Amino acid sequence: MIKVRTSTVIDAPIEAVWALASDFNGLPAWHPAAAESHIEAGKANNEIGCVRNFALKDGSGRVRETLLAASSIDHTIIYDMVGGPLPFLDYVSVLRFEPVTDGDRTFAVWTAEFRAGDGEPDKWGPFVRDEVFLGGLKALERTVKAR
Repeated sequence: MIKVRTSTVIDAPIEAVWALASDFNGLPAWHPAAAESHIEAGKANNEIGCVRNFALKDGSGRVRETLLAASSIDHTIIYDMVGGPLPFLDYVSVLRFEPVTDGDRTFAVWTAEFRAGDGEPDKWGPFVRDEVFLGGLKALERTVKAR
């Protein structure tokens, strides 16, 4: 099992970060890898069990992820990946935010556990950690600050 953890401090208050990141279908508004997105099967956005289906900007395909849990109290989103071009199996991810009271900033932690279906675990751990998670969190910070 591959375990990935990325953390950073976002120079913005947690309310502003959460307002953007908690929109499960809003990933294309801030993540550089995500293009158009929609919620499948007529379910409501942010409804537990809803599936977001988003296109990757590089044109390699679409990713499908199920919202497993979300808490505006704990500022946490838990989701799994149920389809897409990446060779990931049993993928579950947690995106969590905590207030940093020194300077009104936000501590962000993004984790995932999964197996590499292509037998190349050494390739996918660093990719998810650096490109997907850290790149996404840095883009989230830029987007929040630009608003």
